[in-house]
Amino acid sequence: MGRIVQQKWFYLMLAPGLVFFLLFKYVPMWGVVISFQEYQPALGVTGSEWVGFKHFRRLFTDPDFWLLFKNTITLFIWNLAFVFPVPIVLALMLNEVGRMMYKRIVQTIIYIPHFFSWVIVVSLTYIMLTTEGGVINELVGRLGGAPINFLLSEDWFRPLYVLQIIWRDAGWGTIIYLAALAGTDPQLYEAARIDGASRWRQLWHVTLPSIRSTIVILLILKVSDILELSFDHIFLMQNSMNRSVSEVFDTYVYTTGIQQGQFSYSIAVGLFKAFVGLAVVMAANAIAKRFGEEGIY
Repeated sequence: MGRIVQQKWFYLMLAPGLVFFLLFKYVPMWGVVISFQEYQPALGVTGSEWVGFKHFRRLFTDPDFWLLFKNTITLFIWNLAFVFPVPIVLALMLNEVGRMMYKRIVQTIIYIPHFFSWVIVVSLTYIMLTTEGGVINELVGRLGGAPINFLLSEDWFRPLYVLQIIWRDAGWGTIIYLAALAGTDPQLYEAARIDGASRWRQLWHVTLPSIRSTIVILLILKVSDILELSFDHIFLMQNSMNRSVSEVFDTYVYTTGIQQGQFSYSIAVGLFKAFVGLAVVMAANAIAKRFGEEGIY
């Protein structure tokens, strides 16, 4: 008790975050019981009929389940392969910039898109790529080519999805890596230069090892989103022509849970996603520890 009184200001600063997680993360977890019921809003949680694993059996036997699983995993793999490395590369490039003024200007420019909502990002994409007056298709036409229907094409959905995320969030993602790079001991670079290491060797043997633990932790946290994709982003990009590659668990939950009012079933889908995410995080953390990294716990 004496320690709490001694560090009272620290606990006071911590209180808003704890209250937030308690009210919006932990208390709502009680609602997962609805996934085992035939929930009726008029009857409430205590009065609705208990049906056990009925909704989970329905999910796993649904003809669309494997399509949803495939689309979700594919988009996650694209995200992991093409989006995750970009902030690391940007941070390494910014770390090599000698002039602080130029560095701050570049940082400001690449941070700004993060503050745009997905509605704005998708709207800008539409303006650029639409076949009726789109800037890109106008350029293609001037060069003698035929207009490309980017927005209705199944083949273009995933590349556009990845490029939009990179443009919007890659710059913001560099913040943590730049903070980790700021803690690198300058004497390590000095010792490497004395040993005759080139800039590339310094990057490979000093810079990257200094942020390796940060990369591993963020990678573990990233894989927790294996079935969690940005609903509003995908929903805004989705249409009847690209639905076969854009329909994922998040949009499926919206159509079944909100539009069709199947609350129990949609919560069962959400619980399945959470369970998979937890299992993957635990596995990734165990693998990281096996290779000598700290992990997240």
